[in-house]
Amino acid sequence: MLSCMADPAGDIELQGGLSEEAKRDNVIRLAFGGRRDRFETFCRLLADFAPPGTTGILRGSAVTGHRWKDEAPFDADGPGTSDLDVTFVGDGCLQYFNASGFFVPGVHSRPLSDEDPDIAPSLVPLRKQLMEMVKRPVNLQASRDIVLSFRGELLGQPYLTLFIKPEGVILSEPTLPS
Repeated sequence: MLSCMADPAGDIELQGGLSEEAKRDNVIRLAFGGRRDRFETFCRLLADFAPPGTTGILRGSAVTGHRWKDEAPFDADGPGTSDLDVTFVGDGCLQYFNASGFFVPGVHSRPLSDEDPDIAPSLVPLRKQLMEMVKRPVNLQASRDIVLSFRGELLGQPYLTLFIKPEGVILSEPTLPS
């Protein structure tokens, strides 16, 4: 059974002009065809893979409804053309990226994508499984908490929390958003 949590950012607090509920609704409607069960399965696959002490977030046009660089709507170039930008936040997933896979070594990785398929070989099977599920590109990235704080809180770039996997021994299921 899926363990749900209260919204980490709260629905009153806005990030990039969007509440946590609005961001989640955008993602489910745009990227998962309105199917909450598919969204939850996506979150579960990510949470099951991630080591303890990891938070999974989704950034980009699936969250906001439009691209940041030109304001084009999600999937403006046709169904399945917009990607999903997943970031693992915490120290654990940084280990999956090789030395050439970082913008800032040990702090902020480049995204594992079609453009850089060799920077995190152990993430390739997960990425492939996620892409088959959602029928669109999925990019996987890893960053330390400081990067998330800078982008989310300081720059106001919206992100949706997909799961939080606490440090230590996991005796229960990862916490997923409600």
